[in-house]
Amino acid sequence: MSALKGKFFSFEGGEGAGKTTQIQLLAQHLRTLGHEVITVREPGGTPDAESLRDLVLGGEPGRWSPKEEMLLMYTARSTLVRTIIQPALARGAWVLSDRFADSTAVYQGMAGGVPMEEIRQLHHLVLGDFNPDITFIMDIEPDSGMRRVHSRAQALNQFELRDDAFYERARAAYLDIAKAEPQRCAVVSAFGSPDEVSARIWEVVKARAGESL
Repeated sequence: MSALKGKFFSFEGGEGAGKTTQIQLLAQHLRTLGHEVITVREPGGTPDAESLRDLVLGGEPGRWSPKEEMLLMYTARSTLVRTIIQPALARGAWVLSDRFADSTAVYQGMAGGVPMEEIRQLHHLVLGDFNPDITFIMDIEPDSGMRRVHSRAQALNQFELRDDAFYERARAAYLDIAKAEPQRCAVVSAFGSPDEVSARIWEVVKARAGESL
């Protein structure tokens, strides 16, 4: 990452944590300061990756094995990084991503059962040591998050149809990642109004990337 001029932030967390809303708010704030901001989502962000998104998210839970999901996710991730994220960072843009590699580590790995060593090996094969500058882990109780999901969604994707135990494992896995990588990760409470949560995120940005603002 040191050779790239821009900043790369990922937003992670369980279902209904408000990642998309917070990305929009941070992007607006950064643009008012004169930065070029690119927002992307995973899986997706390019035409080919969006096609893979439809494959991964569609259908019922169990359509794909966790290992098959992992491979599809990294295929989509590779093309997104290669064609969108790295060129944007090279020209000095700030990139905000709705999910990145931690989602695979959590959903397919720690909560899904794929051995973490296999995921680490695949990440190194596909992306080398490429990772976000900051990962915001939006923390929310699974019950609260799923209430948000059900209140807004017309249809649920297969990751929003898992059982309660899966979401509990996912939350614990995200917190374990944050504990293991405190230099990269920042846990942000997703409770409160969008503006309250946005203020928490901005404090982290100022503390960790203030020299670039």
